[in-house]
Amino acid sequence: MNRPLALPGMRIGLFGGSFNPAHEAHREASLFALRRLGLDRVWWLVTPGNPLKNNADLPPLDGRIGQAQAVAQSPFIEVTGIESTLGTRFAFDTVTQLRACYPSVRFVLLMGADILAEFHRWKRWRELSSLVPLAVIDRAGWTSRALASPAAQALAAYRRPEQSAPTLALQRPPAWLFLHGLKLAQSSTAIRKAVSSRREG
Repeated sequence: MNRPLALPGMRIGLFGGSFNPAHEAHREASLFALRRLGLDRVWWLVTPGNPLKNNADLPPLDGRIGQAQAVAQSPFIEVTGIESTLGTRFAFDTVTQLRACYPSVRFVLLMGADILAEFHRWKRWRELSSLVPLAVIDRAGWTSRALASPAAQALAAYRRPEQSAPTLALQRPPAWLFLHGLKLAQSSTAIRKAVSSRREG
């Protein structure tokens, strides 16, 4: 699987997940991040398997990448399965290798508020937050839980004002901010449940 193209100095948001399936909220969050953070691209890192989830019923990677490409529909969103090429599963390992492969690129790790709520469960999350700036995108029903989470509290000293979003990619980590204004509620889990219910019905 080829590596995405990135020119020196580009600002790229890394948006990882199973994308099972990809949906409009992924796209809207990515376009929102592109605008607010002044990014050149957002890469959807379609994982071979989420380390925190049961992957027994996870559809094949190629199929999820193809479906995600159909949803993305933007020249500024690149769908990639680069983790399978790198042989990584954990975000810390992926980001470490991406920084080595693209030393002149300014990466920002993108996550929804629901992910911040469980960020403290991630492998070497404190070290990860010292590798790249983090941008947390609000999600309906998750604002309070995310900002009260162990990771948010532990990293409170490094939170930047939302007004600094256009320069986040240039800031020295640890640095993170919370982006309000987008409260999409759609989720892959809800979509899978709805599909399952229709089949059973």
